Amino acid sequence: MKVDLFDFHLPEELIAQVPLKNRADSRLMVLDKQTGAIHHTVFKNCKDFLREGDCLVLNDTKVLPARLFGIKDDTGAKIEVLLLKQLEGDQWETLVKPAKRVKVGTKLSFGDGLLTAVCTDEADHGGRTLEFRYEGIFYEVLDRLGEMPLPPYIKEQLEDRDRYQTVYAREPGSAAAPTAGLHFTEALLDEIRKMGVHIVFITLHVGLGTFRPVSVDDVLEHEMHAEFYMMTEETARVLNDVRNSGGRIISVGTTSTRTLETIAAQTDGVFTESSGWTTIFIYPGYQFKAIDGMITNFHLPKSTLIMLVSALAGRENILHAYKTAVQEQYRFFSFGDAMLII
Repeated sequence: MKVDLFDFHLPEELIAQVPLKNRADSRLMVLDKQTGAIHHTVFKNCKDFLREGDCLVLNDTKVLPARLFGIKDDTGAKIEVLLLKQLEGDQWETLVKPAKRVKVGTKLSFGDGLLTAVCTDEADHGGRTLEFRYEGIFYEVLDRLGEMPLPPYIKEQLEDRDRYQTVYAREPGSAAAPTAGLHFTEALLDEIRKMGVHIVFITLHVGLGTFRPVSVDDVLEHEMHAEFYMMTEETARVLNDVRNSGGRIISVGTTSTRTLETIAAQTDGVFTESSGWTTIFIYPGYQFKAIDGMITNFHLPKSTLIMLVSALAGRENILHAYKTAVQEQYRFFSFGDAMLII
């Protein structure tokens, strides 16, 4: 299966650069995964397509202010560091620019020495393992010095960095936001609960895979980067109850989808308390075991994310929906509009 099968034309001006003033005012395309029929509305009306007994599954990961700007101790050269994953102790897997300036043994300084690091290992694609030194609590130091790691296609400065967090973010650890959830407000979630729709949380910390493009020609040759996930016993119980009572499980975002499908694949469709690392890669031909529908944003051409939604709704349906989204001037990517596949 060729990666080019998931390409589409996207005018650059449709890439959303800033979030809307009101999260729930973004547009919503509702796609019937069986027929390919399309309905246009706004996100706050997503509740009209839910029913009592359904369950929304949200990813409560919290984005770290993981972009740091420092200097090399020996030359004063400027270095940009993106934290991706905490390893043992104070060691972190990172992306570094310019990577050629950072070798094993290179020492870096951030915030006039408030935070320092030494490179302990090198990897491909700018990957470096850094060991940090600091006084106090690392996450407090990071909060003072770090910036939100907005995707490279966003050129505008983010005035309020909380807009790159979901309103329910609570588990620190992501290098990027689970952006499908950015459309929800507390008020909208309350309305949905009052309808008798269950809302549960899982955690998947978004890592390197979000920043790594598909660089092969054949889909089957692409390798996903491992990301850490958690599901509580309470979430598993609710999901099993919903499934047994005939309700629908609707994931919010590709991250929630990958977590649910990872767990369901291990237990023959039964949800259990679980944590671990997932490398699941979902593309057309995959048989879903966990979800009945999903809320998602509009994704990059030839990305693993458009492959995932194509697996759920069919490649032709998705490409037709994306062509329609371009014609209708939908806003794309992280701060863009949303799609409900049901």
